[in-house]
Amino acid sequence: MKIGILKEIKVKENRVSCTPNGAHALVKAGHQVMVEAGAGDGSGFSDQQYVAAGAVMVASAAEAWSAEMVIKVKEPVKSEYHYFRKDLLLFTYLHLAADKPLTDALCAAGVAGVAYETVQIGNRLPLLEPMSEIAGRMSTLMGCYYLAKSQGGNGVLLGGIPGVPVGNVLVIGGGTAGLNAARVASGIGANVTLLEVDIDKMHFIDMSMHGSVRTIYSTEAALLEKLSEVDLLIGAVLIPGAKAPKLIKREFLKRMKPGSVFVDIAIDQGGCAETSRATTHDDPVYFEEEVLHYCVGNMPGAYARTSTQALTNSTLPYALRLANLGLEGAMKQVAELRPGLNTYRGKIVYPAVAAAFDLSAAPNPFYE
Repeated sequence: MKIGILKEIKVKENRVSCTPNGAHALVKAGHQVMVEAGAGDGSGFSDQQYVAAGAVMVASAAEAWSAEMVIKVKEPVKSEYHYFRKDLLLFTYLHLAADKPLTDALCAAGVAGVAYETVQIGNRLPLLEPMSEIAGRMSTLMGCYYLAKSQGGNGVLLGGIPGVPVGNVLVIGGGTAGLNAARVASGIGANVTLLEVDIDKMHFIDMSMHGSVRTIYSTEAALLEKLSEVDLLIGAVLIPGAKAPKLIKREFLKRMKPGSVFVDIAIDQGGCAETSRATTHDDPVYFEEEVLHYCVGNMPGAYARTSTQALTNSTLPYALRLANLGLEGAMKQVAELRPGLNTYRGKIVYPAVAAAFDLSAAPNPFYE
């Protein structure tokens, strides 16, 4: 199979979808890997490393997009839609529930879109987990930075110092991102509370964090009760493939202290607050109701080297199966890939994406 590796063009997106070592594994399996020149520069991987791995360097995005399977990091942007075609297999983060124009474009062209974020093993999302780990840890770091008075925050150092109270962190959601956010916040000495609805997860958090993170069953009343004392609020709510629920209403923010910070990790799926809107690494923050919002849609892109390596570790086994078996063969033989299929032959086949647009999903033909 011909496989295209693109240079990402989203603002400050420095990740690349495959490391040179990953490209070597694909070449060794008998495939032709076409890498757009400069694709790995932002992650510290040179064109020469890809050539040494057996990849073919191509000068333009059009050449990489001409491959049978294109492997990306982020969802295509509008300027890339014209590359879509009916015989294209696209393997990337899609986040379609928050992006109707992209969904329409994929369906209109008949692209087979396999989304990293909906590949599923039991209750796990193995291709989303590494980026959720990075985004979760990063959310606390960004919160610390923007709490500085010089950045518009309220001037609270989350870890405090002896004789001075520590800051208060509230994390909504105890999945991979929320757990990692809480772990970092606890590690720097903040007072951390996590809202969750899964009792088993709460038991796990209590045991793994040795009581350093308090868990509270998540209800609107519990959220409202905690907001007045929060310095850093982290939204880490996820429903696989679906639009994030708007748990934080605009009026809720009026309970928060001026200069407190809200980091919305769920922004790729539309955000979990009514006041959330996607921002970029170039222009990451804005204020609503005197609360500083950080809603960058590709947070892990800031730590591109780590993110690229982690992403390749997770996606490469599935890329190999798609390439070795073809789409239909891989879907029939690899059960966890089936929910990854979001668009196929002009139809939305993932129910949560269709529901986001008040549509009915077409049947996924690969479910028995």
